[in-house]
Amino acid sequence: MNAHSTAEATSAWMQRSFGYDFREPALCSVALTHRSAASQHNERLEFLGDSVLNCAVARMLFDADPLADEGALSRQRASLVSGEILAEIAAELGVGEHLRLGSGELKSGGFRRASILADALEAILGAIFLDSGFDAAAAVVQRIIGPRLSGLASVSVLKDPKTRLQEALQGRGLALPLYTLTGVAGEAHAQTFTVDCEVTALQLRATASGGSRRRAEQLAAERVLAELPADPRIRS
Repeated sequence: MNAHSTAEATSAWMQRSFGYDFREPALCSVALTHRSAASQHNERLEFLGDSVLNCAVARMLFDADPLADEGALSRQRASLVSGEILAEIAAELGVGEHLRLGSGELKSGGFRRASILADALEAILGAIFLDSGFDAAAAVVQRIIGPRLSGLASVSVLKDPKTRLQEALQGRGLALPLYTLTGVAGEAHAQTFTVDCEVTALQLRATASGGSRRRAEQLAAERVLAELPADPRIRS
């Protein structure tokens, strides 16, 4: 872990931020260890924590809205467990300050990297599950994610931009948009993808870049959505 983070400090932080005290502190240590730092790292715990998180959030949403259908619940869950949101929560909780990283990741600011923070948060949940079972892990999920339920956007807004654009075009009897990858830049671990989204019938095109091809496509679709004519009868 970072030089200034002792086992005692990490334990106190876990109690303060997660409301949890590990019976087996070694599990917590592994959860906070990136693969760049040691052979015994957090990727297996991350795999486990991802499933625990999805199940716990699904149950929270299921209980919160008895009338929501499967599609709505799935979209709401996706909005709460996205890598972006998990990284945001991890940063708020100070996870980066307690990570154990290799020298290369430390120099490149890995303790601030969204993917590393999100993965570590899932690994912590996986470690808690192994330490005390599902109910204990679900209680932590409720603590760190539950407050965000009240701020969820409406179900229609939660549909991703590509889905909303597809539905808007289908409603007008138009062909689906064409997504074209036009560029990839950067090092392998931090690439930027550039994508064009084109709706030929409406002579609309937008370009966007993101940390993944999917993210770039979503951003480009969002830009095309903003340019769609208000009148669905207008096709060109």
